Amino acid sequence: MKTSNPVLSRLGQAAERERAAGYGPYGPAAQPGYGQPAYGDPYPTATGYPSAPPAVQPMTIDDVVVKTVTLLGITGASAAAAWTLIPDSAIFAAWIGAAMTGLVLGLVLSFSRMANPALVIVYALVEGVFVGMVSKYFQEIAGFQGIVLQAVIATFGVFFVMAALYKARVIRATPKFARGLIAVMAGLFAVMLINFVLALFGVETGLRSNGALGIGFSLICIVVASLSFILNFNEIEEGVRMGLPQRYSWTAAFGILVGLVWLYIEILRLLSYFQGDD
Repeated sequence: MKTSNPVLSRLGQAAERERAAGYGPYGPAAQPGYGQPAYGDPYPTATGYPSAPPAVQPMTIDDVVVKTVTLLGITGASAAAAWTLIPDSAIFAAWIGAAMTGLVLGLVLSFSRMANPALVIVYALVEGVFVGMVSKYFQEIAGFQGIVLQAVIATFGVFFVMAALYKARVIRATPKFARGLIAVMAGLFAVMLINFVLALFGVETGLRSNGALGIGFSLICIVVASLSFILNFNEIEEGVRMGLPQRYSWTAAFGILVGLVWLYIEILRLLSYFQGDD
């Protein structure tokens, strides 16, 4: 099984080993007749003969869809609870706290290369608080009525358009495309992080203000966030083809959630620029 993604390649090889272990009735050093389990057999039987472990269930597209919908439901419920329960005076504290916590959890999940459903669910809860606070600020504090619904519709509209483009193979996740997009995403992340730190010290760069620079930067982020779904769809497709274990559907759903939250926030910000008076 060959793939341009080295992480998926290693996971696919691990899945093959798991399936091979699951289907084999005996270990390599089994000695039937002596009443001793095979060397290293993790599933010994009462008779002493080695037995096969349960077969590993492979990931399917349906698994990813169910997990994605579950995470979106958790994020939405968390956002609604945060909007209702957190007072206006604590919006910015909750906003920054959730953003930093989500960043740490996202980095841990991205670089651990292991499926961790519990941590993914915690991430969805934290992102819900972040999304809820940002949404409440723009709609109730800044006074942009209806902006949240507009941003939600636009976000899912873009997502389904990208899914259709990927299915029709209009946009392909070639190795060159993947390398270029990942490099751009890393660059944008670095720029946003630096801009955030400068903003904490009162330095205004104009990247997040209602002006040509702010609008241009948001448009770039929206395009890149939209294209990131192509990488998600490709990784899901290759993961299913390689027979990755079912638990990795949580990792795939996590990737989609990250893209949706990023896209939503950027669309929300862009809409606020067009509705603003200054």
